[in-house]
Amino acid sequence: MTGRRRPTFSRSFQCAVGAAAAGATALSGCGVLPGDPGGSGGSVTVMTWAPDRVEDADAVSMPGVPAMARTYARWINEQGGIGGRELKVVVCDEDDTAAGAERCAREAVDRKVAAVVGSYSRYGQSFIPALEAGGVPYIGGYGASAEEFESYLSFPVNGGQPALLAGHGRQLASSCERVSLVRPDSIVGAGMPQLLDTGLLAAHRPASTDILAAEDATSYDGQAAKALGRTGGSCVTAVLGARTETFVDSLRRLGPDGERARISSVLGSVSQRLIDRTGGRDSPFEGAYVTGWYPDAGDPRWDEMRRVIGKYAFKDNRVDPDDTGVQTTWIAYTALREVVEAIGGEGAITAGRIVNALNRGAEVDTGGLTPVLRWRFKDMIGTFAYPRIVNAKVTFQVVREGRLTAQREGFVDVTDALADVPRTAAG
Repeated sequence: MTGRRRPTFSRSFQCAVGAAAAGATALSGCGVLPGDPGGSGGSVTVMTWAPDRVEDADAVSMPGVPAMARTYARWINEQGGIGGRELKVVVCDEDDTAAGAERCAREAVDRKVAAVVGSYSRYGQSFIPALEAGGVPYIGGYGASAEEFESYLSFPVNGGQPALLAGHGRQLASSCERVSLVRPDSIVGAGMPQLLDTGLLAAHRPASTDILAAEDATSYDGQAAKALGRTGGSCVTAVLGARTETFVDSLRRLGPDGERARISSVLGSVSQRLIDRTGGRDSPFEGAYVTGWYPDAGDPRWDEMRRVIGKYAFKDNRVDPDDTGVQTTWIAYTALREVVEAIGGEGAITAGRIVNALNRGAEVDTGGLTPVLRWRFKDMIGTFAYPRIVNAKVTFQVVREGRLTAQREGFVDVTDALADVPRTAAG
């Protein structure tokens, strides 16, 4: 039990339903076609949500997530379906709001989808209780909320921001004598210093200098000056989400010292799209250290995903193979496919059958994009702060010639670092 309020359910919602291109069974909006059962024996119906058409300039937009879900459905259905069953994808725009996330979750329950797969939302406090009330599993969310690593119906494929920050401290420890951390002055930001410092302190480096910043600022000149004054020419770590670019602009305006500062961050605050938009090889992020969950986008392990996007996305530029949201959605649907195939047999694929298969140890091989994934109790790191994490491995990357590339080969396991972090640092 989570102790959360059980929500009431309403069937009133706004929804635009349409068939996807090329005859694929992927539906847009928050529903399925009239008369289409949520879990017939001949199909598997799931939902994917993300903020898609947000109007608020400060909101997160992740249109590639539902677009990748549709693309996956087109591809897998042409291959004969998922476990021999037709895959039907319902998408929902959660608007990057708590109300939108809860609305999407309620519709997932009302429609009796077999799972919510590969989605993005920052509002786990709103959508997790609704999914728990309806018994719907959440497979391979982006890892943007703490509740994804706590709920008994959540099956994450990465370690979220906690793993990135713990890993980033280890990445910086080998190159940075001192580190300044510029992070949000918020509840989410409050746990960042301790996570970053686990890696620094383990390598006998001093703890980072903690510099708070408003999440909605248009300039960070004061924070940039403070960061340079405290690092002595070492590393400046900015974890400000979409505002990371704004901070780097402020840093560069300080002149030669700002231009020489070694910038670092984690995926989610720095992306290939951001690097491209800010100049590619001439980007201020050139040379930056970045910690990610998966192999860099140029790794051959992504080749199958790239082929699928090239053939089935129909030149939809929202489906960017370099985007971490798109990559996570691909991995999440890979997990769904292997679980459904493990269930096999006849009859409907329901939420209950999927949860049972996952809890009993269904194994997911992602082709090396993650370690082999299983969600048995003994596979989880099981700490009070992050009980549901099964993949605490990260990758070290660096921006070279305008591209995020591997700084070192292979994954780095940060399980021990996460196990040492108390609940108060978990956010």
